[in-house]
Amino acid sequence: MIRRREFITLLGGAAAWPLAARAQQAPLPIIGYLGSGAADGTPHLVTAFVQGVQSTGFIPDRDVTVIYRWAGGDYGRLPGFAAELVQRRVDVIVTFAGFPTAHAAKAATTTIPIVFMIGGDPVAGGLVSSLNYPGGNITGITSIASEIGSKRLEVLHQLVPKANAIAVLVNPNNSTATASPRDSILRSTAAAFGLQLVYLSASTLSEIEAAFAEIAKQKFGSLYITPDPYFINQAARLAELSTRYAVPASAEMREYPVSGGLMSYGLDLQEMNRLAGNYVGRILKGTKPTDLPVQRATKLELVINLKTAKALGLGVPDKLLALADEVIE
Repeated sequence: MIRRREFITLLGGAAAWPLAARAQQAPLPIIGYLGSGAADGTPHLVTAFVQGVQSTGFIPDRDVTVIYRWAGGDYGRLPGFAAELVQRRVDVIVTFAGFPTAHAAKAATTTIPIVFMIGGDPVAGGLVSSLNYPGGNITGITSIASEIGSKRLEVLHQLVPKANAIAVLVNPNNSTATASPRDSILRSTAAAFGLQLVYLSASTLSEIEAAFAEIAKQKFGSLYITPDPYFINQAARLAELSTRYAVPASAEMREYPVSGGLMSYGLDLQEMNRLAGNYVGRILKGTKPTDLPVQRATKLELVINLKTAKALGLGVPDKLLALADEVIE
């Protein structure tokens, strides 16, 4: 027979078992998310990334911890943030977006798995040895769609056919902006249409405003905004300046026409983040990066802001409206 005091002692010990078990559990795995932009400009993309992680069974804050580091468009901060994530002993690093972010992570570690998101060729860019067999500790998601820029310029030309001189906005801190196959194809496409491209640099808000003032002064017919994480975060500001200076402009990110700009044509960045999140989850489950081929994000979208086109006095061909994935009225 068990005495009352002994029975209470046994109950107390039993109640403590779950607590002791939880205390002995291994700490949650950690994902380091390295972004070249700013958090407040891309919340929908972060949500898509989390959805990708969840598709593998991991729930952030319950099964895994995510540490975010944002460079705010200052690419010089990326190496320091990458080193910090390595020091925190994260289990995997995911980089968004572009080559500068991916290279910063790759330079920081040769052992921690890395999943990149870029819009170019990772083999030519020195990130992986091949697409099917990346090698080392790195793999990721890419578009390798140099034709995107060519097609976007073609659409802009259809919307503003009288524009012969087109300003091209680039971020000088992004070395791939003017030294990539995509830029070469863009120049070839411009030549085929008899268009002159004039490159303007901007990496800060004041420089962006100065660029628009120059566009107005030189009376360029339209503006082509090159793909860059900093410009993604400044989509609303770019749209506001486009309206103020009455500049018909084209961007790759849908955030631009949604904010009031004329049009966008490019990758669905939400899809890219979901794919990257899925890769991260698979790595946490034990898959090696070298066994995950570099995956191509193939979903493209054309968004036209018809209200802005009308305000600019532009007619939108019915063919373009039919091809558009979204028309904002």
